[in-house]
Amino acid sequence: MTKPHSTTSPPSLQTITEDNSTLKLKIKGALNAYTTSKIWTDSLTAIKTAKPSQLVVDGSEIDYCDTAGIAFFTNLQIRQEQLGGNFKVEGLSDEINKLYKLFDAEQLKEPDVSDSIHTENKIEAAGRWGYEAWEEIQVNIIFTGRVTVALIKAILRPDKIRWKDVFITCEKFGANALFIIALVNFLVGLVIAFQSAVPMKQYGAQIFVADLLVIAYFKELGPLMTAFVVNGRSGSAFAAELGTMKVNEELDALDTMGLDPVPFLVVPKVIASLLMLPLLTVFGNLFGLLGGLVVMFSLGFTLETYLNQLTIAATYGMLISGLFKTLFFAVIIAGVGCLAGMRAAKGPSAVGDAATRAVVVGIVLMIVVDGIFGVIYYILGI
Repeated sequence: MTKPHSTTSPPSLQTITEDNSTLKLKIKGALNAYTTSKIWTDSLTAIKTAKPSQLVVDGSEIDYCDTAGIAFFTNLQIRQEQLGGNFKVEGLSDEINKLYKLFDAEQLKEPDVSDSIHTENKIEAAGRWGYEAWEEIQVNIIFTGRVTVALIKAILRPDKIRWKDVFITCEKFGANALFIIALVNFLVGLVIAFQSAVPMKQYGAQIFVADLLVIAYFKELGPLMTAFVVNGRSGSAFAAELGTMKVNEELDALDTMGLDPVPFLVVPKVIASLLMLPLLTVFGNLFGLLGGLVVMFSLGFTLETYLNQLTIAATYGMLISGLFKTLFFAVIIAGVGCLAGMRAAKGPSAVGDAATRAVVVGIVLMIVVDGIFGVIYYILGI
C-alpha cells in the first residue's frame, strides 16, 4: 500500500553502471506531479552521457507513485527503444506495478512522420478532386430535388406556405436592397457610358453609347450586377441565418419535432427571391440607364435624343430575356445560401465560413448559368 505523497520523502536518484553496457537508475522516495521533474531531467542526462545498451530502473525504494511517475517510466522506455537499447523496470511494489501495466508504451509513441507522410501524385490528386466534386454534385442534386418537390407542394397547397416569412424576406431581400442596387447600377452605367464614349468620339458615334448601354444592361449587366449584389447581401444572410440555427442545433430540433427544414425554412426564402429579384433587376436597369444619361448630358445630348436612341435600340425581347435569367439567379442565390447554412460545421468560424462559401459558389454558378443562356440565346437568335 503506497503512502500519500504529502508524507513521503523527496526523491533521489542513484546511477549505477554495470558491465559498461548496463545503466541502472535506482530511485528512492515519491514520484508525483511535484517531484518527478527533477528525477526526469537527471535521468535523461545520465542516459545521454552513458548511452547504455540496457537501461534498468530499480523502483524497490519508491514509496509513492502516481501517473506522473508512470509517464516518467514510459518516456524512458520509449527513448531507450528509439536508441536501439533494452529497457526494464524492476522492484516495483504490487500496487505501483499494477498502475504501470495499465499504460502501453507502444500506444504512447509519437507516429513516425516519415512513414505517415505520403506525397500525393497527380493521378491521386485528380482522383481525389473528382471524387470530392462528385460528392458535392450529389449533395446539390439531392437538395435541388428536395426544394423542387417542396415548391411544387407549396404551389398546390398555397395555404401551407408561411406567407408571413415570405413577406418579411421580401422586405429584407427586395425593399432594403433597393438603395444599394440603384447606387451600384447607376455607377456602373455611368462608368461604362463614359469609357465607351471616349473611343466612339474618334468616329463621331457617341450617340451610339445609348445603344451599347441599353443592349448591355437589358441582356447582361442589369441581371448580373443586380444578382451579384443581392447574392453578396442576401445570399450570405441566408447562409448565416441557417448556419447559426445549425450551430445552435435548432435544425436538429426541427427534425426531432418531425418538421422538414426545407419547406419550413428554405421554401419561403426561394419564393421571396423569385418575386423580388426580377423587380430589383428592372430598377437596376433603370438606374444603369440614368447613369448613362448623366454622361450623355455631359456630351451635349438632350434627354429627347437619348430616349429616342434607347427606344430604337431596345426591344421587349431583350428585357424579357434578361428578366428570365433572373429567375434562375434567384433560385441559385436562395438555394446555395440555404444549403451552405444547413451544411455549416460546428465551431466559432462555422457561420462565417458558410456565408463565404455561399457567396463564392453563388457567383460561380450564376456566371456558368449566364454563359449557358448566352449560348442558347445565340442559337435562338435572341
